[in-house]
Amino acid sequence: MSYAVEAHGVRRIHAPGKTGDRDPSANYAELVAGRMKLHVTHLDADEVEFDLSGVDVSFANALRRIMLAEVPTMAIETVYVEENDGVIQDEVLAHRLGLVPIAADPHDFEELHDDATDANTIVFGLEVRAPPNRRATRVPSARVAQRLPGEPAPHQDEDDADEYAEGGPRFTTKVFSSDLKWLPQGEQEAFLADRPVRPVHADILLAKLRPGQALSLEAHGRKGVARDHAKFSPVATASYRMKPVVDVKAGPAAPPFAVARPASVFEGGGTAAARPRACVFCKQCEPLSEVSAHAEAFATRVELRRDADHFLFKVESVGQLEPLRIVRDAIAVLKGKTERWRGELELTGGQVTEGAPKVVEYTKREDPM
Repeated sequence: MSYAVEAHGVRRIHAPGKTGDRDPSANYAELVAGRMKLHVTHLDADEVEFDLSGVDVSFANALRRIMLAEVPTMAIETVYVEENDGVIQDEVLAHRLGLVPIAADPHDFEELHDDATDANTIVFGLEVRAPPNRRATRVPSARVAQRLPGEPAPHQDEDDADEYAEGGPRFTTKVFSSDLKWLPQGEQEAFLADRPVRPVHADILLAKLRPGQALSLEAHGRKGVARDHAKFSPVATASYRMKPVVDVKAGPAAPPFAVARPASVFEGGGTAAARPRACVFCKQCEPLSEVSAHAEAFATRVELRRDADHFLFKVESVGQLEPLRIVRDAIAVLKGKTERWRGELELTGGQVTEGAPKVVEYTKREDPM
């Protein structure tokens, strides 16, 4: 099955041999198992791009939703504030701490159900004290005292720089995520010696303190999923799109011409789609430097389609887990869901049909009224 991209919509077209147009009597599980392929096309520390083919759109969307909301991570859940003299409220500060990505492998910890232990909880300490004002308030000079009412004060670079320097009355102490110090509990220090728990990014601003103010707290993190709270989501984005297919119908030979845009999906001659994956269905398929009869003729020969069983995925990690690890964990979660569903079905006396699904005839009952 494919979809033709037209001027005012998308039209479904038949393509023999595709998963979407399978025989109703065929075993879908065996069909997918024989055709499903996953090919990684790009991978770095922050994102992964891969092709998933041979599956239905429901499978691709289930994988995407699991990556968004059901892959477990570690995040700060409870904050015990001992001292907070800053302007940011305790509740807002706790919320900001919860959104700080934590580099900790969720497989090293259990889920928190009752009491907090070293097996299900990570602890951070934070204590920052802004230095007090050690400089006396400056005495207004004669020229400042002699200003007329409403007259702005003269520019004083030296005095302003002195006030904003450390120890000055206007000095501001910034509290960053790097100030969160991991406090190992129980056997965590030995067990996690080669992979200490820490914030993913050290430069996340949490609060600001004025001279003499202090911030002291203890934060407890646990294992969770984004279905309960967005702070547990391991991805900044997880998306897919159907693979574009660009066909150029046979026609009279066109003379060579220049490509108008560097991002064109066509080669220099314009007779074949050299970069079909870059197609965004903008419907501007006239890759000529100037409008001519050849351009209009070429536009009528271009046909755009979407391959309904081939999906181009892009997953960007927040940092708690590596991008490819997120994909693997999502597949494991999806597999676990199917196994639990099979177990529940068998527990209630049902069974999974291994062969073709049975067609049940339904007759609409007439309304007696």
